[in-house]
Amino acid sequence: MSLFDLAFPLAVPFWALLILAPNWHRTARIMASPWVPLLPLVCYFGLVLPHFAEWGQAMLRPDLGVLQTLLATPWGAGLVWAHLIAFDLFIARWMYFEGRSLEISPWIVSPILLVTIFLSPFGLVVFLVVRSVRIRSLA
Repeated sequence: MSLFDLAFPLAVPFWALLILAPNWHRTARIMASPWVPLLPLVCYFGLVLPHFAEWGQAMLRPDLGVLQTLLATPWGAGLVWAHLIAFDLFIARWMYFEGRSLEISPWIVSPILLVTIFLSPFGLVVFLVVRSVRIRSLA
């Protein structure tokens, strides 16, 4: 199993807690750790460190052609995949706690989190709209 293949399964237990068990007393306690996205980030670091100079150079002077070439490699695609998995989980963690603090029903937040797994920009925008509506209703 490659680091690419490992990144998402390492995040699945946290997504399951957020979506399927949002009110379980241990979910909030587990998700309170800012280290939750660390497991997929282990995959990221495992992929980037052997190619750090190459990746660093591409990040210092972004060029579409260079990025296309790097992302077409197995390590480059895996690197971006692990990055996405970790940051999607980080955003989902924020959405979960923000929803709880604003008392947005898990029946609303959980489907949004499900969308966020697959299409995080859409999930984030939907959550921000729901959040804005909720904030206005509390005012």
